[in-house]
This record gives sequence, C-alpha cells and structure tokens, in this order.
Amino acid sequence: MVNTVSEDTIYTIGHSNHEIEDFLVLLKRYQINAVADVRSVPYSRWHPQFNREDLKKALKAQGIDYVFLGRELGARSDDPECYENGRVQYRLLAKTPLFRSGIERIQDGCNRRRIVLMCAEKDPLDCHRAILVARELEGTGFHVTHILANGHAEPHKVTMKRLFEKLGLPESDMLHTVEELSDQAYATQEHRIAYVDEERATAGLEAQ
Repeated sequence: MVNTVSEDTIYTIGHSNHEIEDFLVLLKRYQINAVADVRSVPYSRWHPQFNREDLKKALKAQGIDYVFLGRELGARSDDPECYENGRVQYRLLAKTPLFRSGIERIQDGCNRRRIVLMCAEKDPLDCHRAILVARELEGTGFHVTHILANGHAEPHKVTMKRLFEKLGLPESDMLHTVEELSDQAYATQEHRIAYVDEERATAGLEAQ
C-alpha cells in the first residue's frame, strides 16, 4: 500500500541493473504514471532494456507515459558556459534557460501525473538527480522522494542526512548556518560526481 502524497511530491529513481519487470513493479508500487528520463544519453551499454526505445515500449504497455528531458535536465550540458576546467558546474547549469524550462515542465506536469525522474545510478547521492535536480525542485517548494533499489522511499531530507554522514559533516554548528552547511555538502558531492569533459579539461590546462 502506497501512502497518499500531495500534488507537490515528485519521485526519482535509478534504473541501475534492474530487470525491466522489477523496474516496472517499483513504478507500479508508487503509482507512477509518467517517467521523465533525465539521462543526457538515454541508452545503456550494459543494460539495453533501458535504451530509450525499448524502455518507452515497455512503459507504454503498462500505461505509463515517457518523456525525454535529458537535454533540459541532463548532467552533461552542451553549454560551454557551464564548465570550469572541463567540469560541469551545477550552479551555472541550474541558471540556464534550458534547465529552468525543464524544471517548469516537471512542475507543470506533476499537476496531472505522478512523475518519477529517472537516471542510471543506483544511489541518488551518486547522481545529479539528487545533487542538482532535486535540490532545485525542493528550493521551489516541491517535495522530492527517492525510490531506492530495495523499493524503499527516501525523502530528500533523509537523503541529505545520509550525505552529511557520508562526508562527516555536522548538520549544525555554532559558526555556520544550516544553509551554509548544506551548500558545503552539495558542493563537495558535486565535485565527486559532476561530469568532466576531458577535451575541455585538457584545453584548459594547455591555456594556462
């Protein structure tokens, strides 16, 4: 039984190495009826069942809509202004008109659909869907819940608690506000997972 959620709740999920049947069971458990694919490249070398065309067909058979939003909300931006030393900077990416349009599409769509944002990584902490997209959605008043590989639902605030623990950071201290500590946690994890364009990184080194 799934608890009733308000219209401002948006889910995320990582396809990981799930069999397609198990993945569909997870979606059905949470009454998902729309998948927003936020992978920059909607294909998987090791798990072809999640290639865009195959996935879309499997979802359609279950009455679940599919939309590709990797161009708007993917982690590998085509905008050179979003890179520093070859690494994507989430704070810059989040300000682009294209990214904002993707966020608006999700916000508008959740009024009519129960949406899950799908990427590849098993743990949301290892994925931009939590460190970038969920952060922005939560900042606009939406509630994000991550569907974990074991089927459990983890509110984004709990995910962030795990991040603080993982990084060995305090959730509060005398010298910093909660917002400052949260910014530090996000920035540290972003540096660990953000996409690096090797060509841009090499070009940056050669220019120095």
